[in-house]
Amino acid sequence: MSDDLIRLSDPDISRAELEIVEAALCSPRLSQGPLVEAFESAFAAWLGRKYAVAVSGSTLALWLCLQAKQIGAGSEVIAAAHSWHQIARGISLVGATPVFADIDYWAGTLAPEKAAAKITGNTKAILAGNTNGHPADWHALRALATQHDLLLIEDCTESIGSRYAGQMVGTFGDCAIFDFSQPSALCCGEGAMIVTDDLDLSRTLRYLRDRQPEQRYSVSISCLLPLNARISELTAALCIAQLRRVDEILAKRKQVALWYEDQIKSFEGIKPPYLAPDVDEVNWFLYTVHLGTRFSHSSCRAIVEDMHTAGVEAELYSHPLYLERYYIDRGWRKGGCFVTEKVADRAIALPFHAHLSEDQIAFIVTTAKDASVNVGAGAAIYL
Repeated sequence: MSDDLIRLSDPDISRAELEIVEAALCSPRLSQGPLVEAFESAFAAWLGRKYAVAVSGSTLALWLCLQAKQIGAGSEVIAAAHSWHQIARGISLVGATPVFADIDYWAGTLAPEKAAAKITGNTKAILAGNTNGHPADWHALRALATQHDLLLIEDCTESIGSRYAGQMVGTFGDCAIFDFSQPSALCCGEGAMIVTDDLDLSRTLRYLRDRQPEQRYSVSISCLLPLNARISELTAALCIAQLRRVDEILAKRKQVALWYEDQIKSFEGIKPPYLAPDVDEVNWFLYTVHLGTRFSHSSCRAIVEDMHTAGVEAELYSHPLYLERYYIDRGWRKGGCFVTEKVADRAIALPFHAHLSEDQIAFIVTTAKDASVNVGAGAAIYL
């Protein structure tokens, strides 16, 4: 990529991150040291949950949550197919059957009434995400999970710091998963965190993540086959520094979002970003524009290509997960979730990070408008 490309994401790394990582590099332990546990404790305290377990990736985190609850072959897990990280692949990896339910058109999150219609006697869990930073309808989803005695897993991979009904996201599910890979606001290269208030679940997650040398002769622990899914001390060091600065990082991103809103609202027909009832705060994961129905999937791809040519790294935000070959081979077809497909076909993610300037935002939005005109559909961009 060209050095002058306006990138989709760019981690906010300061001198504080460099210093703590350098100190970790000079320490006698690069793995299985004290920094991972320190990060877990700090993250749990920041979020207000009792336990946090750091793992090497968010899809693996979902696998661990399901495995810990013995949800596998013969079980069904309801999930939405619309997201950037698409950690729902962990459902299939653990041997369970994903049952994709449609999303709310405005919020982009799993629609509780659509999830309710998918519940069967084999349903064991609901995986609901805070898509692109917008919280899901957690009151309704919590009631649904309680009514049917289902595990509620909160996918927070795109929503660190967002708030719903007076609480931060990550506090509504029986367990919740955060992701620290790019383009997350709290970015540490790779890594994820599982949080919960369930002591037994947290212990099982730790046993499944990796086994400590002193546990090798434990009869109870050795009945489980662990992975090697820890994060390193270097990753933990970077995470600690980023967590200390998370309010600063989110504040910078909010300013960028305001610049976007100022630029885009001048176009005819523009709608403001949507906030559902009970949503107190949204920290956008990416700045996503939703194009009008006059645009097709192919025309949106053409817009993305035009923007790349102009030096702006944009991407289609999502591709319905069930339209991947793996799921098509298992019976899923186009039309499975109408709203998901409608939104995914026309959602374009624009560059969004703390290093963007107001002039760059103006250029990005102008480029997006010009690209929409080039494909013959006018400047009908809808947030």
